[in-house]
This record gives sequence, C-alpha cells and structure tokens, in this order.
Amino acid sequence: MKTLYVIACAAPPARRLTIPIRAAQKSGWDVCLILTPDAHRWMTEDPGGNLDELRELTGHPVRHSYKLPSEPDVLPAPDALLVAPLTSNSLNKWAAGISDTLALGLITEGIGKGLHIVALPHWNDAQDRHPAVRRSVAELREAGVTVLLDDGQSGPGYAPHPPGRGNLDAYPWELALDALPPAS
Repeated sequence: MKTLYVIACAAPPARRLTIPIRAAQKSGWDVCLILTPDAHRWMTEDPGGNLDELRELTGHPVRHSYKLPSEPDVLPAPDALLVAPLTSNSLNKWAAGISDTLALGLITEGIGKGLHIVALPHWNDAQDRHPAVRRSVAELREAGVTVLLDDGQSGPGYAPHPPGRGNLDAYPWELALDALPPAS
C-alpha cells in the first residue's frame, strides 16, 4: 500500500480534513496527516477541533513539529504529498525553500526527492493579487508541483474568494484527489 501525506495549513478547509482523508483511503492510500503549527493549534485549542478523530481515522500520530534526531520516525515514508489547504504564507515560504516547520520541510524536501506533489490553495483574491503569490505559484509549477489554482494557466482549481467570504462547501477537494497518482 502506498503512503500519502496530507499536509494542511491553517485555513478554514482544514476543519474538514476528514473529507480528503476518507476519500484517499477509499482509493487505497495509507494516509498520514501533517499539520502546520497553527493548524495544529486550531485542532487542539479551538472548539470544534478534531485532532483525536483525525488520529483515529488515519491510524497514525498526527505530526506538527520536527522530531528529535535521536527519535525514530513514527510514520512510513511518503509516496506522494497532498498539500491542502495551502495558504499564501506557506506557498511563499515553500517557493523560497524555507523549512522552518515540519510541514514546510517535508514539502520542500519532496521536490528534491521527486515525489508527486499536489497543492490545493486556499486564500482570498486580495492575497492572490500580491506579486509574490504569482511568482511562487510559477516557481513551484516549474519545479513539478501540481498547483491547482484557477488562474487560467493550469486548468481547473481553487478560485480565490473575496476577503471574509470563503465558502467551505465550494472547496474542491475532489480536484486534488483526482490529481494524485493511483495508490496501487
């Protein structure tokens, strides 16, 4: 069985991570979940956080920070990475090669390892208009990352929303899952 790392940033769709995890498992993936530090805080400190449910669903510890060098790795190595939701903050750090969190370290390293990487953004259209976002998307695509952004350059993807008006029901998890390689 192949292993998929779902790597989630602190954006509203992170509240619905059971959707892609269950769908990926149904497709035959062994799913491991990695959260950015803020996404982890959402799952542990905010009412409605579901860290225990996510841990139980994946059957693996949910990681959010680097382990000590002397500690064994508790997760199987990934065969593919799904970065969703991807925030503009993490996008720009990733494109710059910054690895100051476990999530960023894994996705930065994933490019160098030649892993299949799918990224599904979630940011508003004001953030989308920042020049760094366009440069970062282009840089990651050039590095082989499938960035599913509805920008007229790569087919269907996430369409940024007006500030304060995101619609969780419209987040296209299925596009990200369809962009993954087969699990078998």
